[in-house]
Amino acid sequence: MLKKETVLHLIIIVSIILASLLFVRDVYQYADRPADANAKEKILIILPGQNITQISTNLHEIGVITSPIKFKILSRLMRLDKKLKPGEYAVSASMSPNAILDKILNGRTILYRVTVPEGYNLSQISTVIAKSNLRIYNEFYQSASDPVLTRQLGVDADTFEGYLFPDTYFFSKGVTSRKIIQAMLGRFQSVFTKEWKNQAKKLGFSIHQIVTLASIIEKETGVPDERPVISSVFHNRLKKEMPLESDPTVIYSINDFDGNITREHLNEQTPYNTYKISGLPPGPIANPGKEALEAALFPADTPYLYFVSKRDGTHKFSTNVEEHNRAVRKYQILRR
Repeated sequence: MLKKETVLHLIIIVSIILASLLFVRDVYQYADRPADANAKEKILIILPGQNITQISTNLHEIGVITSPIKFKILSRLMRLDKKLKPGEYAVSASMSPNAILDKILNGRTILYRVTVPEGYNLSQISTVIAKSNLRIYNEFYQSASDPVLTRQLGVDADTFEGYLFPDTYFFSKGVTSRKIIQAMLGRFQSVFTKEWKNQAKKLGFSIHQIVTLASIIEKETGVPDERPVISSVFHNRLKKEMPLESDPTVIYSINDFDGNITREHLNEQTPYNTYKISGLPPGPIANPGKEALEAALFPADTPYLYFVSKRDGTHKFSTNVEEHNRAVRKYQILRR
């Protein structure tokens, strides 16, 4: 016969096992039960290095889960406790603990929309990023102006001006400037195909020169259909070794430009003043879109050497200076 002590020990062991099994079953049932089906979303921030205890406590404090202990045990039973990714998450008590764990495990963080319009320069793009809640204006601007980083990422220039492709991007908070630049540069590289590289070589231009020319075309164009024609003017002037005489290149060097370009601006000797230098400026003045890049590579076949704004978004194109001066008088001086 078993001694009373042995029987008692067995009863205790069986009781513990049953209690444990019941608790585990309760945890798994808890895993599929939202705390509040009608709850609103809350923001959970997981910092790098935070453990499951801290994450569970934070979820409980913002009212998303009912039991931080069960949440912690559930994550460990599923062997997820060391796989949860840091970031900013939108979570709700209307989500089951399983759904919350799945979201954090897969890093489905809150994404912030960043839309870069065609023709924005580096400073303007930095401002767009700053306003998107990513709040890294200075860091981004410094990284995008770092000649060491440009070389590391395969751009033969001192800044990424011209290579931050205009598009809509989505980034999570905490993203580094380098990651943002790599995304925009990657988009540029996917657009600038091998065919385009061959066309640039055929024209006798480097990729950097094409991007520079495209940026000027982008800034000069008001009507998309005019891009190839404006491109033809610049190509024709370059062939004749005429100055490009593009106002946007002058403006690029003016700090705090107030919208009024003066004769003093046009006469100022800067590397970007195409009234004073021959050929292209040393680099892009903005970040061109696909159409501007294509226009730089495939200009229209025209005899034009001049154009002037008609103040309605379109331009009057001319083949000689006399015709151009008449157009300037008609569309600029008299209308002013």
